[in-house]
Amino acid sequence: MKRIEANDPAATRQKGMKCYNKGEYESAFKYLTKAAELGDYEAHYHLSRMYRDGRGVEQDSKKEKYHLEEAAIGGHPSARYTLGLYEARQFRFDRATKHWIISANLGCDESMDMIREFYSKGAVSKEDFAAALRAH
Repeated sequence: MKRIEANDPAATRQKGMKCYNKGEYESAFKYLTKAAELGDYEAHYHLSRMYRDGRGVEQDSKKEKYHLEEAAIGGHPSARYTLGLYEARQFRFDRATKHWIISANLGCDESMDMIREFYSKGAVSKEDFAAALRAH
């Protein structure tokens, strides 16, 4: 608790995840929100999932996307991958590809799979496909 009281974002996030895993979603939300405010991008990612699933909070796609974007800016590969999926659903394949290339560069295999699939369908350019392969 000393690290949490000292505003350590990682310790605060870990406490939030312990609460989440016990099903204590309201407490998890409190700790994860504090960790996110302290700049922890992992906390932003977990908050996005809470808003998506409606665990401890009301489902809210705008808040889900906000926290995904914050996590992605912080370097979270799964957040980038998910943002790519959002863009692909809107038929913005160029934006989706950019998210996936960044995510693949961070080691996300799922992003590389999506780039490969969209390349085979002609939705990703040869140059972008080659850039993703080099980055991954």
